[in-house]
Amino acid sequence: MNFEYFEHDADIGVIGRGATPEEAFEGAAAAMFAIMVDASQVRPLIQFAFAFAEDDMELALVTWLNRLLAEARQRGLALGRFSLSRANGQWQGIAWGAPWDANMARGTEVKGATLTMLRVGQVDGVWEARCVVDV
Repeated sequence: MNFEYFEHDADIGVIGRGATPEEAFEGAAAAMFAIMVDASQVRPLIQFAFAFAEDDMELALVTWLNRLLAEARQRGLALGRFSLSRANGQWQGIAWGAPWDANMARGTEVKGATLTMLRVGQVDGVWEARCVVDV
């Protein structure tokens, strides 16, 4: 899994890559949270899990990212590690993080994942998941 984020005009986008769609989604999540905090500052102290159903791969990416944001906000967490699996149309997500503290350098707040530049597919034999996020 690898990830990056990019600037396009006034927007910021995230890209995750991996051997499977799930790994690419995990990378997109890592890219999105890297906009907000340096992952090396986030210890995996708290774990939470959630499930969602979505048959459309691209909409599943947006759902995954927005659920992570919502859960992180509700729990007051900075997230730094992610796991996602899929079976029988059901997605199972797990995230690890730590409560925000004064030692964490805050980056730009991400408000949500959007449908802009949304794409999930294989590029040169590697799965890639990308979209623009609202900051």
